Amino acid sequence: MLSPKRTKHRKQQKGRRGGQAKGGFELDFGRFGLMSLGRGFMSAQQIEAGRVAINRHVKRGGQLWVRIFPDKPVCKKPAETRMGKGKGTPEGWVAVIKPGRLLFEMDGVNEDTAREAMRLCANKLPFGCRFVVRGEIQWRRPIFSRRSAGSIPPSSCPARTPWRRRRWECASR
Repeated sequence: MLSPKRTKHRKQQKGRRGGQAKGGFELDFGRFGLMSLGRGFMSAQQIEAGRVAINRHVKRGGQLWVRIFPDKPVCKKPAETRMGKGKGTPEGWVAVIKPGRLLFEMDGVNEDTAREAMRLCANKLPFGCRFVVRGEIQWRRPIFSRRSAGSIPPSSCPARTPWRRRRWECASR
């Protein structure tokens, strides 16, 4: 399993996983890639399972790049332990994944083989993924305004409907 050789601190806080991927959202090495659409923690075991699924499908043909590394320790307290007495011991390592992050890249195989291999890999991951090809638009950071961030689309916003405008005009007279 993947894990760092050494770290500055044994334990880390959970942190927040909000926002989009700040880097690693463009194909840098291969022609095909697997991009995350969701957010969450991806354990070292899940990364390894995805890598093995891809390699088994392509029968060790082509080249594969793993673009993520589990560098965050996850701590866990033993079962049936009372509250308090500090944080638990580090149990494993995870990578923090945000939407738009490229997880795997591949080259040296045709598109159909790569698409099927990435589909098999995506089935083993805890969030949705998308197959990307070099040359296509891979990821645009969405621009959210306050009005479009909610459940009401900007075109049907209540402040812009005619009856509200008429009522406002009548009230101002």
